[in-house]
Amino acid sequence: MKKITQIALFFLLVYGNIFAQQEKGITGYNNWLNPWTNFKPNKVEYSKPTQILSGNINKDTKLYKRDVYLLLGDVFVTDSTTLTIEPGTVIIGDFKTKGSLTISNGSKIIADGLHTDPIIFTSSRSIKKPGDWGGLFILGNAPTNKFGNESSLNYGLIPSAAKNISYGGDNPESYSGVLRYVRIEYAGKRTRDYGYFNGLTLAGVGQQTIIENIMVSYCEGNSFNILGGDVILDKLVSYKSNINDYKFNYGAQCQITNSLAIKSPYSSGADISRCINVSSFELKEEADFSKKQTDVFAENLTLINISNDLKYDIKVGLVNEAIYVGEDTSFSIDKSVISGFNPAVILDDKIRINSESLEKIKFTRTYFNNCNGNIFRNGFSNNDDLENWYGSSAFNNVYSKGPDDETFIDSNNPKQPDFRLRINRIIATNDVSDDD
Repeated sequence: MKKITQIALFFLLVYGNIFAQQEKGITGYNNWLNPWTNFKPNKVEYSKPTQILSGNINKDTKLYKRDVYLLLGDVFVTDSTTLTIEPGTVIIGDFKTKGSLTISNGSKIIADGLHTDPIIFTSSRSIKKPGDWGGLFILGNAPTNKFGNESSLNYGLIPSAAKNISYGGDNPESYSGVLRYVRIEYAGKRTRDYGYFNGLTLAGVGQQTIIENIMVSYCEGNSFNILGGDVILDKLVSYKSNINDYKFNYGAQCQITNSLAIKSPYSSGADISRCINVSSFELKEEADFSKKQTDVFAENLTLINISNDLKYDIKVGLVNEAIYVGEDTSFSIDKSVISGFNPAVILDDKIRINSESLEKIKFTRTYFNNCNGNIFRNGFSNNDDLENWYGSSAFNNVYSKGPDDETFIDSNNPKQPDFRLRINRIIATNDVSDDD
C-alpha cells in the first residue's frame, strides 16, 4: 500500500509539472494567441470593399461578414445607436481620407468576434504601412479627472455636432458595448495640427464595457490610449507600435490583465516609445485634484523588446524604458515579465523617493530580464535607494539575463509565436503528441 501511495504521489508531481503554467507574464495552459492573432498582417490580401461607411450612423446597424466595408473619412455612430459587427467582418480604413470610426457617448458597438473568426480593421492600401488610416474611438460616460463632467477629443475629427466627440460623465459602470476578438492593423494616421491617431482610444469608458482579446499591430500612434474612465482590459496584444503600447491618462482607473506588448527598436518613431506610459495629465492645470487621479493595476503582463543586437541597439539609443510612471499617479504591476529594455522602469523626476510615494508605485513578483538597469528616477543615474526598496525580499522580484529563446516558449516562431515563460524547460501545454 505504501509503495502504491509513493507511485501515486510521483505521478501527481510529474503530471502537475507537465501541465503546470508559469505564473509570471501572460498565462494559460494553451497559447491563447492562437489562432485569432496575426503577426504578419501585410501577407494577407482582402477583397475589395463592397459597402461604404461615411458620415453619421444614427440608426441601429449591423455589418455582415459577407461584405467588406470601407471607412470613408470620419464615421460616427451617434444618437444612442448600436453598431453590431458580425464575426469575421473586414472593415478597411481609407488611406486618402484617414478613415476612422467613433462610437459617440451614449451609443454602443457590439463587435463580438470569435477566436477562429476575428473582426478585422485594416488598411486600404495593397502595401500596408503604419499610419495608413485613423483608428477606432469609443467614448463613454465614465469619469475623468478634468474639470467639468465632459471633455472633447482633440484629434482633428470632423463631427456634424460637438456632442459626437465629447466623453466623460459620472457613471463609472457605464456600458459602451463589446469589443472581443478584434484586430486593428496599420492605424494611427498623423494629422498636421493634431498629431497621431491611435489604434484604439477608450475615452471615459466604463466597467461594464467588455474589452478583451484585442490585437493592435503596426500603429503609428499609441496602440491603446485610455483617457479617463473605469475600464477592465484582458488579453490585449500590442505589436510593434511606433509610440506607446498602452497609454493611460486623465484619471483612468484601469485593471489590465494577461496582456502582451512587443516592442521593436526598428519600428519605433522619433518620439520616446514605451510599453506603458502612466500619467494623470498633459498639463497639471488641466487636472481637477478633487477627483481620482490615474490608477492602473497590471497583472500577468509580458513586456518584451525584440532586438537583433540588444547591446548595440541600447548603445546607439534605439531602446528606451519599458514603463514610465508620471507624478500624481498610482501604478501597480504584479506577476509580470519585463525583458530587454534600457532600463526597465523610469519614474518621473517630480516623484519624491519616500515611502508615501513608493506605496503608490508597486512592483511585485515581477521578472526583470535582460534589462540595462531596473528602476530609475528620470535624470538620476544613481538608483541605489530604488534598488534597495524594490529589491527587498518582501516584493519577491526576480532579476535575470536570459536570452529570449531560453526565456520564452517559442518567441521566434514567425506565424504562431508563444511568449509564455518556460517552466524549467518544460513547455506549458495541453497538446498531446502523436507518440502518446
